[in-house]
Amino acid sequence: MTAVLDSIPTTAITQVKLYLSSWDVGVKIVSKRKTKHGDYRKTVSGAHQITINKGSNPYRFLITLIHELAHFVAFQEFGYRIQPHGKEWKMTFQKLMLPLINPTVFPESLLAVLALHFKNPKASSDTDFKLVMELSKFDPVTDKTYVFELEEGAFFSIPDGREFKLGKKRIKRFECEEISTRKKYIFSPHAEVAEIKKRS
Repeated sequence: MTAVLDSIPTTAITQVKLYLSSWDVGVKIVSKRKTKHGDYRKTVSGAHQITINKGSNPYRFLITLIHELAHFVAFQEFGYRIQPHGKEWKMTFQKLMLPLINPTVFPESLLAVLALHFKNPKASSDTDFKLVMELSKFDPVTDKTYVFELEEGAFFSIPDGREFKLGKKRIKRFECEEISTRKKYIFSPHAEVAEIKKRS
């Protein structure tokens, strides 16, 4: 539990300790995964396990932890036939976050965005553009670039080495063309990429 408590805002520790001591669920910190911040599952042995990506942003870690705890609690209260991110989970997530959404835990700029997000929490916080961008302000300083920061026609690469050309914005996402195959792909505006400054 120590590693988990060291990863969240200090002012949230009392509430989180109360949650973790109330329920028989293990929390494990793992290496960063590209597709998710955390998950909850019931193991073959019947144990309840939450895994969360290791990170240095205490606010994202806390939100992810409560998100996954809400899965565990919702399944315990309503059974395993409920939708993973259905109304029961949303209600549970809101209930568990309520004691934490205050200025002693979160900065005021983040509180305003969280208040809107938790009126109807999404299956992934990454689909809430405003929340993603506000949370990113508390990440360590890096040279990362987001898709929405690039100009149309700019070239960029993703972690697996593939290169793309940025096209037009389609409602909320960007249509991009892979350079080698000319195939079209859709990118989230807050996808992290590496801009290619010049191409011969």
